[in-house]
Amino acid sequence: MDVLIHLFVGLHIVGIAALLGGFLTQMKAMGQGTARFVPGMLHGALTMLVTGVALVGLNQADDHHVNTVKIGVKLALLIVILGLVYVKRDEERIDKGLFGLVGLLTTANIFIAVLWT
Repeated sequence: MDVLIHLFVGLHIVGIAALLGGFLTQMKAMGQGTARFVPGMLHGALTMLVTGVALVGLNQADDHHVNTVKIGVKLALLIVILGLVYVKRDEERIDKGLFGLVGLLTTANIFIAVLWT
């Protein structure tokens, strides 16, 4: 079971890397007002959602303690991120504030995962 949990943790990290990487590649365009949500950001957020749900289930099945409040906060942030990226994915230009919000929420999600014990 531990191998499976570690596999899903790795895939979860790949998802966050895709989401944050997509944001970081658009930083220069954000400064010029031409930033857009790239497909990798949507796929990364979806990967995070699927692997995160799987991780909660696997950890509970293996009788590990799951901090449901932390998971709930992370899920709420991810749903907001997913909603924004999904709705605005076809637009050629995204408002700087909205694009920055996605980056901020993504970074907050990372820090919550690492620092909330």
